[in-house]
Amino acid sequence: MEIIIYGTINSISLALIALGFALVYGISRIPNFAHGALYVVSGFITWSLLRTLDLNYLLSILLSMIITGSIGALIYQLVLIRIRGMAISEIIASYAIGLAILEGLRWKGFKGMTYTLPVFVRGSIFIADVPVDLHRVLVVLIGCAVVIFLWLFTHHTRIGLALRGVAQDERAAMMLGIDSDRMAVVAMAFGSMLAALAAVMLLPLGNIIVESGYNVLVQAVAVCIVGGLGSWVGAVLAAFLIGFAQILTVVYLGTHFQMVVALLAIIITLILRPSGLFGLQKELEERV
Repeated sequence: MEIIIYGTINSISLALIALGFALVYGISRIPNFAHGALYVVSGFITWSLLRTLDLNYLLSILLSMIITGSIGALIYQLVLIRIRGMAISEIIASYAIGLAILEGLRWKGFKGMTYTLPVFVRGSIFIADVPVDLHRVLVVLIGCAVVIFLWLFTHHTRIGLALRGVAQDERAAMMLGIDSDRMAVVAMAFGSMLAALAAVMLLPLGNIIVESGYNVLVQAVAVCIVGGLGSWVGAVLAAFLIGFAQILTVVYLGTHFQMVVALLAIIITLILRPSGLFGLQKELEERV
């Protein structure tokens, strides 16, 4: 039961981490390798608003999400729009921006064990005789709510349907009057806000450190590659596969092998099924 419960918690945490990356790629076909940096910077923004300006915790979170979403939109408007469609350049540029953000935070002195966010709910409960922190229970509930919200948003709102249209067929969407660059900006801002939401939910379980940005990027890429780039459903299912694999690895091998699972998942998927579980990329036999 402990493996099942904590495997579910870890899986939903991975889904929260990866949904923003999957959303941006699914809409604009841009691999946002600044995703991990946006995750960390939103944590530092929330901490700064909470500790330095002494704002309300909820207000700090909302402002952090808005600021992070604006940073994501600016990254697209100032840099990525100029190289859109050039896959290698998109990866290099977005990763360079993320690297600059993370190392800039390190240079400014944001390091060590000082920077922490308070948990939303203190205490713990027993689920099938397994003790679980109430904050982790809240992570599961909010993670499920985010997945449901994304489905409703993309199926029953005007902007969401426009985003789906661009994701399915960009040229046809443009012929119908949908501005693909504007939708890409919306996707980038929305994906950045999802990264910020994941940060404010998960960072209270540990410390805000620069290195977590690199770990989050690897995990997000692993989930999206296993699930299939561009597939949101695949990302959620892949999060459960990798999440349970990581928990089993922690139980039987140790915590320091947890990141190895994500890297192995990327390598094995690219060898056996490069398109992922629900990806739309052509398989090798279709290309030859």
